[in-house]
Amino acid sequence: MDDLNPLAGTAHLLEEVDKKLMVLLRDGRTLIGYLRSVDQFANLVLQRTIERIHVGNEYGDIPRGVFIIRGENVVLLGEIDREKEQKLPLKEISVDAILDAQRREQEQRQEKHRLVSKALKERGLAVNADIINEDFC
Repeated sequence: MDDLNPLAGTAHLLEEVDKKLMVLLRDGRTLIGYLRSVDQFANLVLQRTIERIHVGNEYGDIPRGVFIIRGENVVLLGEIDREKEQKLPLKEISVDAILDAQRREQEQRQEKHRLVSKALKERGLAVNADIINEDFC
């Protein structure tokens, strides 16, 4: 056992219980809530959870309540610094407005993808959706 980190693996998450955390999921969603429970598989229970959606420099929060997260779906987890949270350089907007902005952003991304695919086909290149990402758009 390491002297600097007496808790190894998921046991280290026990130190985060009752703290406000941000969790990034594999599907791209961002959740913010208070960690209430964790198990040996890193499954998490968040309370007073919100789903935060970012579009540009705006964000909106959707209340989700108690949220159970399977450990394998967690990409990133970190404690929220309350002082910095109050000084966000982002503008909060309504849920309806952020969902509308998110829809428009997704439509723009799909249109760029369609144009890139069309340009590749016109040049005789096979289109592989796995390699066309935001780097090409």
